[in-house]
Amino acid sequence: MPQDAFTLRLNARELNATLAGGKINKINQPEREEITFLIYTGKQVLKLALNVNASDCGVYFSDAVKENPAVAPGFCMLLRKHLTNAELKEVSLVGFERILAFRFFCVSDFSSTEKILYAEIMGKYSNLILTENGVITGALKTTAIGENCKRLIFPGAKYEFPEPQDKVDPTDYPALFSLLKDARQENLDEFLFKHVRGIAPVTAENIVKWYGGEGVFAKHVYDYLFSNEITACVNDRDFFARWEDGATLFPTLSAAQAYFYGRKGREKEIAAMKRKLSSAVNSAIKKQEKRLAQILQKRHDCKDAELNRISGELLTANLWKIEKGSRGCELENFYGGGTVKITLDPTKTPSENAQSYFKKYRKEKRTLEALAPQEEETKREISYLRSLSAAAEFAKDKEDLTALEEELIAAGILKETNGKKKKEKVVSFRSFEKDGFRILAGRNNMENDKLVRSARPDDLWLHAKAYHSCHVVVKTEGKPVPDEVLLFAAGICAQYSDGKGDKVPVDYCEVRFVKKPPKSKPGSVVYTDYKTVTVAPLS
Repeated sequence: MPQDAFTLRLNARELNATLAGGKINKINQPEREEITFLIYTGKQVLKLALNVNASDCGVYFSDAVKENPAVAPGFCMLLRKHLTNAELKEVSLVGFERILAFRFFCVSDFSSTEKILYAEIMGKYSNLILTENGVITGALKTTAIGENCKRLIFPGAKYEFPEPQDKVDPTDYPALFSLLKDARQENLDEFLFKHVRGIAPVTAENIVKWYGGEGVFAKHVYDYLFSNEITACVNDRDFFARWEDGATLFPTLSAAQAYFYGRKGREKEIAAMKRKLSSAVNSAIKKQEKRLAQILQKRHDCKDAELNRISGELLTANLWKIEKGSRGCELENFYGGGTVKITLDPTKTPSENAQSYFKKYRKEKRTLEALAPQEEETKREISYLRSLSAAAEFAKDKEDLTALEEELIAAGILKETNGKKKKEKVVSFRSFEKDGFRILAGRNNMENDKLVRSARPDDLWLHAKAYHSCHVVVKTEGKPVPDEVLLFAAGICAQYSDGKGDKVPVDYCEVRFVKKPPKSKPGSVVYTDYKTVTVAPLS
């Protein structure tokens, strides 16, 4: 994002025009690296966000609702002590650096003084520093006295600006002219970024893009940087103070930043939520796969159960042939032909050896009988968990993930965060419309069940064949479903499935032919009288 001196200068002008003369009503710190001021301007109360997070640094008005900690952090308390009810006199850019200065006039019962809050918007080095008479009162990020650093930032130290870059200051026009008079036309944007202070690569690119080749290039650069023109806009990757092709316009630079950072914050929140849910599901899958592996190993250990039974019966039928103390024998197998070699315990009689084989057989048979339902149940659990994993993968927004989170809590995979049961929400299925037909799709397995229960018997039901997918219902209202509607609904089903490739097979039938087996997992159904259509996922 272009949080350079060029952008911050325009940002400071906007903020100063709106906030100069305003009073600080309230100060909060909703996040570790973000301070918010509620400022009464005489006409309205505005919330100003000062964010010094490395990836989201900026100063802008915000309507975002964030929960504040029960106990305010130390720097927030310090700002409340010094700046509550203070008058904001001016917002300005320091030189042509990435530093905004907020000058406050503070009055107490015994004195009045000026304090300056510096917002250093410098990526990972961003910081908020409160000063009085050039001395640091406090900072959001401090350095230790013994720490090896160029700047000392702690209460009582003299505030010094960061060391300037070894570049030309664009406010010095003669120096700028001298630098650019012999600049080559190729790679001008790269040259500007490397040699002119306070501009980001994207700003340098735009300066060159809007230079038509006429007039003095240095004057064009100077006029571009210090013009007060603002056409704030946002595209897929950034916000800008000047117009960008294909971007969306905003009335102010602050509004553009608020939208951009709000969108970025939502994307980060969704990504974090998706990682959390996927991690919980994958952990549960690994646990069940480990259990299945143990079951399969036990079943493998019992693979000789039938052979033990046969050995016992052959020994019983041939007791008269076997001498006591023998270590083994080879007897004719009257079940399958040929002979069977049988190991014997020489300390036991032939009859006792036969009973030992029968005892092994009965034990292994009981084990196999107990393992069968356990194996089936574990495989069903794994299949259910993989359907949850698929739901997390194709979740598109926070509403999808919230619905999935509720299912994970109900399934005991996640714990309730606040210890209280949430009230059951009104189910909001994904909704589509095609040629006058309403099409609904479940967001998770629990919604899939509710969708099927709420559908009419003559509605059309769809599900990806042999894949985990959402359930889709076409509300027919008693009318035949045209092929275009059927293919559209099947495309929705393919989109929200874990089917890979350009084409996904989708089964469909009337809801009357869809049944939920007793005691089955959420989202599990059996269906008959169906047909299959192969479609591409809906883009």
